[in-house]
Amino acid sequence: MGSNSDKILSKTLLEIKPVSKEIKALARKRLDSLTKPPGSLGRLEDCAAQYAAARGSVDAKVVKPCILTFAGDHGVADEGVSAFPKEVTPQMVANFSRGGAAINVLAKHGGITLKVIDMGVAAECDFPGVISRKIARGTANFANGPAMSIEECTKALAAGIEEAEKSIADGCTLLGTGDMGIANTTPSTALYAQFLSLDPEEIAGRGTGIDDARLRHKVKVIRDALCVNKHLLKSPLETLAALGGFEIAGICGTILAGAANRVPVVVDGFISGAAALSAIRIKPEVADYCFFSHLSAEAGHAKAMKTIGVKPLLDLDLRLGEGTGAAIAMHLIQASMKIMHEMATFGEAGVSGKN
Repeated sequence: MGSNSDKILSKTLLEIKPVSKEIKALARKRLDSLTKPPGSLGRLEDCAAQYAAARGSVDAKVVKPCILTFAGDHGVADEGVSAFPKEVTPQMVANFSRGGAAINVLAKHGGITLKVIDMGVAAECDFPGVISRKIARGTANFANGPAMSIEECTKALAAGIEEAEKSIADGCTLLGTGDMGIANTTPSTALYAQFLSLDPEEIAGRGTGIDDARLRHKVKVIRDALCVNKHLLKSPLETLAALGGFEIAGICGTILAGAANRVPVVVDGFISGAAALSAIRIKPEVADYCFFSHLSAEAGHAKAMKTIGVKPLLDLDLRLGEGTGAAIAMHLIQASMKIMHEMATFGEAGVSGKN
């Protein structure tokens, strides 16, 4: 008998089906009938068609958008790969609780519900409004061995699934992801490197602002981690457990839950992208449910996105995380659906079509 977390994950994976090609074609037909030259609204039209296909209806609307921001600490922070100490993680979770972070402002003024989830912060985070799904007080140092056991990783995935499904049960039809965790660009880079067969030096960035010497050290730590854990990297789940983090696995679970429930997910930046890549490797059909919100200023994100074959919606030089890029991109997706539903067709407007 498997654990409850195993059952939740297995059930979710079984429920993920491909998006509807028929609905996507109908959405394109509807968009082409509107009072504009076909395709003239560019990627907004792509957004509308993708959203409709994922939801399974041309009449789909964006209702109760919600961002889930997952927080966790990382044992690899002890290697000195970040410019900030681990104490910043719970301090920022407290800031989220008080409404003082960038994601709070963007979510508030965008009409987006924000949920903050403690997946594995190394300190207590019993702040008002913060949801506790703590697996442990930070991951193990993956430079010495796996960051998480398979059991811990599966628990984190299941927690992400359950939190997403609570939002979906409340009526959410568009999910977004966010992260908080000092040093989490290091495990994210390791995941990109392993899944995409890239050299860590090609994709490792400065994270919170490290200097050249610390960047070289960061690359070495990632290479060491890939070497030390090589025998464990046999499947996507084992790779996520060995190289990832509690908040990364939580985000991955949320993406899987979105796909299983035909609810599209707006993926934030570098860290959420690594979680999305993990989800796609676990279940390839997930890809069509993902909107990649923005091209991170973090070095290597562009190369990783190109290797995956994805063109993010925005390029604003963001590198904050938290779900900030997802919050901004959600407006575009909402606008795309308003266009499809509220613009007049040539016939309705009495406007002559193309000769």
